[in-house]
Amino acid sequence: MHGFTDLAWGWAWVAERLAPHGRVVAPDLRGHGDSGRAGDGGYYYFMDYVADLDDVVAQVVTGELVLVGHSMGGGVCSYWAGTRPEKVHRLALLEGLGPPDLANLDGPARTATWIDSWKAARGKQKALPSLDVAVQKMMEKDKLLPEAIARKLAAVGTREVPGGFTWKHDPLHMTMGPYPYRLDTAIKYWTRITCPVLIVDGEASMLNLPIPERAARRAHFANHRHATVPGAGHALQRHQPAAVAELVLSLLGT
Repeated sequence: MHGFTDLAWGWAWVAERLAPHGRVVAPDLRGHGDSGRAGDGGYYYFMDYVADLDDVVAQVVTGELVLVGHSMGGGVCSYWAGTRPEKVHRLALLEGLGPPDLANLDGPARTATWIDSWKAARGKQKALPSLDVAVQKMMEKDKLLPEAIARKLAAVGTREVPGGFTWKHDPLHMTMGPYPYRLDTAIKYWTRITCPVLIVDGEASMLNLPIPERAARRAHFANHRHATVPGAGHALQRHQPAAVAELVLSLLGT
């Protein structure tokens, strides 16, 4: 399960290494990649993704399930694994223990911001003039991203529109949602997970929690181990796909 504003293709370089060992399925989350967008008046609520994962598992899983999630996708996977603990046999969370606790940011001000940004996001998307510009923007945002991977992702992660290209993810994703991330809620799911859990950090990540907070959150998983991938930032499946694949395969023996 990919992360926020990403798409299934982000797993391509890991999936090709996993494929000889089992069936690999990487869906586009709703409103991402080639999946459909929310209709008029619709929005993307976190639990929608959890319900979608439940449906994907029901459709495609016939044997043991090894579930892998990156960033927001890790949150989706851990919530689902806590909801259906009997259905997941192994779980890998790549930089997927959530953002800082934002419970104190709940309330009317957040609701007003959400409504206003929701309306604005439905306006016209600004087009990128070329795929080269898309590649440049990806590499500026992610200094560790290899150019060859950036070019592939730019090609599969954009759609052509009058005047150039736009990213495939719905611009509604760029708005602040109406409900803040609550750590106390996440813990209720984590403590129900019974399968072996692998929790992975990118050594050079700039988008992760402080080290003590990561350790505190890991402690809520009853059966877990922790690994760090050298030479990788937040998008470690793009930066070091071979190392990530080896870590996922190591789960099979636990």
